[in-house]
Amino acid sequence: MNELSNWAMRPDAQSLDAPVLRRSLSRAEAETAVDLLDAARGRKIAASAKSAIGAKAITIGDRTLRWESRRFGDAPFGKRSLWISMHGGGNAASSVNDRQWRNQIGLYQPAEGIYLAPRAPTDTWNLWHEAHIDPLFQRLIDVQVAVNGVDPDRVYLLGYSAGGDGVWQLAPRMADRFAAAAMMAGHPNEAGVASLRNLPFAIFMGGADSAYDRNRIAAERGAELERLHAADPGGYVSMTRIYPGLPHWMDRKDAEALPWMAQFTRNPWPKRIVWVQDDVPHDRFYWLRIPDAVAAKAGDRIDAAVDGQTITLTGKVPAGTTLRLSDRLLNLDRRVRVIVNGRKALDGRVPRTAAAIVASLRERLDPSSAATALVTLP
Repeated sequence: MNELSNWAMRPDAQSLDAPVLRRSLSRAEAETAVDLLDAARGRKIAASAKSAIGAKAITIGDRTLRWESRRFGDAPFGKRSLWISMHGGGNAASSVNDRQWRNQIGLYQPAEGIYLAPRAPTDTWNLWHEAHIDPLFQRLIDVQVAVNGVDPDRVYLLGYSAGGDGVWQLAPRMADRFAAAAMMAGHPNEAGVASLRNLPFAIFMGGADSAYDRNRIAAERGAELERLHAADPGGYVSMTRIYPGLPHWMDRKDAEALPWMAQFTRNPWPKRIVWVQDDVPHDRFYWLRIPDAVAAKAGDRIDAAVDGQTITLTGKVPAGTTLRLSDRLLNLDRRVRVIVNGRKALDGRVPRTAAAIVASLRERLDPSSAATALVTLP
């Protein structure tokens, strides 16, 4: 590990072809390498994020995400939860959305963690589910992990009104990033719930909130999640509250979401995955990666399951799909068998390498989900 440690400390450490990254690792060596490389990556992100933290703003391209935050409790560094709470508004003047943002900052109080209310980069009707939100949120989480000691397995998403619209959309397409999500008074538009298989999801709605059929649709989606759970008891954990007689403002009754959410910790290595692409496609979801998100179409679905040492994939599985593997998913000291739509795609050993770990951590500062082995399917 000394050679790997020296490589990680070099400011010019870039190439994944370095010999030290390609050699096969034992399970113990891989676990040590994750810790070592995560620490190095965290230091690099923390150093580069100083100005962002000072300004409370992150910019990617021409979009800037600002935020305000409050800290609750005294969890140690590395064990703090993060609550991303999205404001309402949308399709309005900046001053209107600014008021909604300021309201969101004081709306909820978790028992522990960093409660963070971001300001949407735009004032459009779909302010929280435009394509620029996903990478901004990923960068935001990485910075909070590196600088403020957030536990990547305890990141929670919630939002009110237009913020609830955003939860409907972002939670399915970023389900592998959160421990739980709660939607307050929002409308799903075209978003579905199939990808929520491993993300506990709560729905809160006033019974008299009939604009755009929000109350009816919320009840229908809650019932759909219950049916999915009944058919698949290992997934689709949910809670639905339709408060009789209450309008769009639920008089803070929806705050019961926070203790419900806090009981959950993310599992980054679920044995079953349901991945349905949204109109904002992603190339990575839990332990799957597709080669080209741009080529994916809304509605493309992959079902993936692990049974012992066998991985079965069905659905729209493109050539070049990569399995991001770990001993937390199956035993990498044994042969791995992969079946894709009834066809055998792999039957053999998959080596652990530091290159796999480095690639994962460059995508996300998320050691819990870091792959220690990669295999690309034909």
